[in-house]
Order: sequence, then structure tokens, then C-alpha cells
Amino acid sequence: MNVISEKIKQLFFDTFSTNPTIVRSSGRVNLIGEHVDYNGGFVLPAAIDKSTYLAIAPSNAETGKWISVDFEKSIDIKFGVFKPLPQHRWAEYILGVVEQFYKRGLQVIPFNCVVTGDIPIGSGLSSSAALESAVAFAINDMNGFGMSKKELTKLAQQAENEFMGVKCGIMDMFASIHGKENHVLRLDCETLDYEYFPLNLGDYKIVLFDTGVKHNLVDSEYNVRRLQCEEGLAFFRKHFDETIPNLSQVPLAWLQASRSQLNPVVYNRCQYVIEENQRMLSACEDLKVGNLRDFGIKLTATHEGLRNLYEVSCKELDFLVDAVWHESAVLGSRMMGGGFGGCTINLIKADVIDDLYARLSILYKEKTGIDLKMYSVVTANGTEIL
Repeated sequence: MNVISEKIKQLFFDTFSTNPTIVRSSGRVNLIGEHVDYNGGFVLPAAIDKSTYLAIAPSNAETGKWISVDFEKSIDIKFGVFKPLPQHRWAEYILGVVEQFYKRGLQVIPFNCVVTGDIPIGSGLSSSAALESAVAFAINDMNGFGMSKKELTKLAQQAENEFMGVKCGIMDMFASIHGKENHVLRLDCETLDYEYFPLNLGDYKIVLFDTGVKHNLVDSEYNVRRLQCEEGLAFFRKHFDETIPNLSQVPLAWLQASRSQLNPVVYNRCQYVIEENQRMLSACEDLKVGNLRDFGIKLTATHEGLRNLYEVSCKELDFLVDAVWHESAVLGSRMMGGGFGGCTINLIKADVIDDLYARLSILYKEKTGIDLKMYSVVTANGTEIL
């Protein structure tokens, strides 16, 4: 166990006078394949060494006490009651997962829990998915439900879709639960078939620059993008092939032949999704042969698509990408996650990271007034009991 898990184990024991089970669930980065998971395409995420930690044990009552170390809050929960908790949004992620077990006819033993972690909130590293994955994993273990990792992944996604109202795809939860150290995960979001690829970065590292902002557009605009993509898919099913399974598999020629027939905004959204899916599959071939230079170029191409076609970037993200575009030691850079804030993901030569960060911090502070944070991450295993 590490320092964080020992800390919450002790807090749990001090509070409840019993030893808990400790579950660790990873945050994730997505190297390429952004905003295609809910369009049935391919994504390339990896679990990382920043995690959510959950201490949990049965409460031996009809209620349970849930404690958030990071928010310094606690709440008493009556099991079987599922309603919003506006003063405790962190607890809603847990409650949404519990509800999904109930919806499957599985009555969860009431439990106490303590949650903490070192995933920066709002950075686009999927702290919410890590929490939902940890809770699903822990409940399944504690109650002996015997659900598979794939089933738990779907359950965690449905919790976010239905209880939290965010129509996210399955990638974040899948990466949290299925991650493998020193590997990325190529996931077909239509079939949930997946394949591990070794991630050999050589002299380069994955570096995240955190804008320090999360514009309040992120959830509402995310759902708007989904609707726009659904509108595009409905068009292609009506006019080309009613059996086409998802937008990612629409041939680019169909789209190009339809420019004058589609709403221009919907056209742009579809163009981004179709091109990004093709770019992602090509990027996997780059990794297979160790061509990091072309892989990095594709990362930056993805940002241009997210900025200009999908319109989910923001001035802070664009500034960070533009500021490193000319740096020879940076193979590629793009916004990562839902957009409108969070982090850029960069492939940077290890021996220049500190110098680049020092220079970039000054520029970013002058431009935005915000202190730039940096995280260097490595791949890690997915959700596990410690």
C-alpha cells in the first residue's frame, strides 16, 4: 500500500472501528481518438499513475456514512433512496452506481466509505469515472455479485449517463477498469473488443499541461455534440444505408457527397468524427513500428479538428498547443477530454521538460493570469483491490 491508501485506511478505522477493503482506480489519458467513443469508433486510452482510492466496509445498518477527504465533507445515506444530493455532488457519483445495481435487481449491502485521490479534479483525467469504477468494483466484490469487468464498465457508464445526466461514452470507465501498466488500450467502442499495445516512448514522456479552467459549457455542450452526431447518423441511415452501425463507420465519400444537404455545423461534426477515427487507426500503425514522430503529428492534427470542426476547445487550450507547436522536442500536442478547459496532452523529450515548463509558465501567466500546472504521467494498472 502507498501513503494515500494507508491514510484512508487509518481514517476509516478511526471513524468506524473496523478495517476496510481498499480499492484503487486509475485516472486515464486518451492518446488519440477524442469524442469518438460515443460515436462507436476506436480510442486509445491508458490508465495512469494518478488514482482514486476508496475505503469501504458494510455498515451493519440501513444507512451508511460516506466521507470525502478532498472536499472535507460527509453525508449519511439511506439505502434504496435515489435522489439528487445538490450539496454533495461527489456523493452523487457513488449513489448513481449503487442505483445501477438496484436496477439490475441486486440489493447492495449498506456500506460506509471514505474516498480520496490524487487525480486533479476538472483536469480531464476522468476523476469521476475512476470514482464510479472504484465503487462498482468494490460493491461487486463486497456483495459477491460476480459481475465481469465489462459488465462493471457498462454499469459505471450508465450511472454517469442516467444519474449524473452526462451522456458520456464508455472509454473513461473502460480504461480505468481495464488499464495495463506500460500499455495503451485500443478499444472498439461499438463492440467493446480491445487490444493492448506496448507503449515504448523511448526518450519521450507524456506530459499534461493543466489550463486551470473548466468552463461551464462542458456538460451541456457535450450533450449538444452527441445530438448533432445523432442527427448526422440519422441522415446517412436514411439516405445511404439504414444498417450503418455508427457515425465512425460512415465513409468520408458519403459525407463529402452530402455537403449541400447537411446543416453546415452537423457536417463539421461528422467530418471531425470520421477523420478522427481514421487518424486513430493510422496512429496505432505508427506505434506498432515505433514511428513516434508521425504519431505526434496526428495528435496535433486532432487538436485542429477539435478546435475548428468540433468546436470544443477554448482559448486557454489553444494557447498551450500553439505555444509548443514550433518546439522540436515536442512531437505533438492537443487538448484532451471533453473540452472547454482541462489539460493538453503532449509528447515531450524528457531532458527539456523542466525548461519548457518554466518558459511556458511565464507566457501562460502573462496571457491568462493563471498559474500553469504540469503533470508527468506514466501508465498503470486498472482498478484493483489493494
